[in-house]
Amino acid sequence: MILTTTEEVPGYEIGEILGVVFGNTVRTKHVGKDVMAGLKSLVGGELEEYTEMLSDARTEAYNRMANAARDLGADAVVNIRFTTSQTMATAAELLAYGTAVKLVPRKK
Repeated sequence: MILTTTEEVPGYEIGEILGVVFGNTVRTKHVGKDVMAGLKSLVGGELEEYTEMLSDARTEAYNRMANAARDLGADAVVNIRFTTSQTMATAAELLAYGTAVKLVPRKK
């Protein structure tokens, strides 16, 4: 399956739009890592605990979106976007979404 942030796939035309597909996850870190991140924020620098959490969340949301597209029989997901939101003080949601499509090879 082709997964892309672009609106088109080179060499193909969109034959059918199957709909918008989503994948999301809400993640939080345990108290110990929150305390360490809080202390690190006093001196500055990357909050590696949160970087790792968001990276894992992005991968999970992306995979869930791709699986939703597969369930529809899609050849591709175009115009993929990511968004995040804070659901509570220590938790964040990451949402991946795009348009599931059937592709047709472009005639030369």
